[in-house]
Amino acid sequence: MKTETARVINEEIIGELRNISGNDWVVSDMSQMESYLYDETELAVRPVAADGCVVVKPGTAEEVSGIVKLANEYKIPVVPRGGGTGLCGAAIPTKSSIVVSLERLNKLVEFDNKNIMITVEAGVTLEGLLEMLKEHDKLFFPVHPGDEGAQIGGMVVENAGGVRAVKHGIMRNHIKGVEVVLPTGELVTLGGKLIKNNMGYDLLHMMIGSEGTLGIVTKVTLKLYAKNPNIGTLLVSFNTTEEASDIVPKILQDGITPLAIEYMDREVALESAEHIGQAYPATEGSVDLMFILDEATEDELYEKCERIVGMCEENGAVDSLIAESTKEQRALLEIRSNVYTAYKENIADALDIAVPSGSVPDMLKDISAIAKKYNTISPAVGHIADGNVHNFLMLDNGEIPEYLDDMRNEMYDAAISYGGTVTAEHGTGKTRKRHMEQQYSAREIEIMQNIKKAFDPNGIFNPGTIVD
Repeated sequence: MKTETARVINEEIIGELRNISGNDWVVSDMSQMESYLYDETELAVRPVAADGCVVVKPGTAEEVSGIVKLANEYKIPVVPRGGGTGLCGAAIPTKSSIVVSLERLNKLVEFDNKNIMITVEAGVTLEGLLEMLKEHDKLFFPVHPGDEGAQIGGMVVENAGGVRAVKHGIMRNHIKGVEVVLPTGELVTLGGKLIKNNMGYDLLHMMIGSEGTLGIVTKVTLKLYAKNPNIGTLLVSFNTTEEASDIVPKILQDGITPLAIEYMDREVALESAEHIGQAYPATEGSVDLMFILDEATEDELYEKCERIVGMCEENGAVDSLIAESTKEQRALLEIRSNVYTAYKENIADALDIAVPSGSVPDMLKDISAIAKKYNTISPAVGHIADGNVHNFLMLDNGEIPEYLDDMRNEMYDAAISYGGTVTAEHGTGKTRKRHMEQQYSAREIEIMQNIKKAFDPNGIFNPGTIVD
């Protein structure tokens, strides 16, 4: 039976959508819509029934504008959708909605060699972007959230991070301009190719991380960088978390900035290696740091690897190895990248806490102590140099444990006590929205609600995400 709101999206509305984007690009058949109602979120966010939605795949920004104007006229919710790789439920429609898939906006707009920038449509995947850059082999784009199926527009509105944030920062640091359809249907350009622009409020950076609540990004201009051709991966093992954590700021203070510094509990690394059929190379110690370095010359690469090993040994490291070949480097990175998939079947939730990097050792201790309090474990990995810890809350005999909310809240409170955040790179979405009051004051949340209302006076864009 259709819900009352579902009847708003009737055949007349569907017909108007077809007039905008064409018959082939409007999907109203329930059997073809299922994959557009979910993303990769671990926690259960129940989508509205498929018969309450329609999926539209516009081919131009002007078509997106037409769809939004129609939705605004009839007060129909709009849920923008990228690659569906998100982890906070932001792309899941929980009300009868027009789901706007950006998959057809997948073209290169401009490669600007003089300004060292590239402009692409929002539906270009990260894999597609990297393929485009193969023709310009001296340049690269640094942000890699782990899934190359992620679309660039989605990476903008989620402010994607990943392992390379140590050296290159997050998505926000590399976005120069966006073309956006506002919730009232206007097509605007925010930012551009300028290095400096101090005119008025910075609406560009307000759009970054907005998770489809303030606008639909249709085009993105990104800053590119010179590629360092020599890449090496270094694995260093320690007996304790404290020894591994304490050495990281010392390395950074010594003037070495790796591409990535990843922390792994040994049990987690072994589980992931077994999951993908790899042999884990480290046998000594109980925790590991994985350093990925990129340098202009081979001599610089080896010199910095030697300095890192020396400093680690002075701080209690019990073993180290260098993955020199591309095959060895890829094997280590695959182990780190598949930690989540190794535990996925037994995870109740995967947290995305961040604290100031100097507080990581204390945060990891707190995670372990809180889990022990509830007679469970919480396996952890993390982007340790930027303070971003990913730890898993486990199922209890295949079921969601009764204590899950209490345990999660204690971990969030611990992170916030260090000046940290509930979510570092996965986003607020629908799953973390209820924790806003743990991190922000009532006045701060009110300001965010007023910003939402200013952009979206009828409240049609991605309802239930970030703020109400």
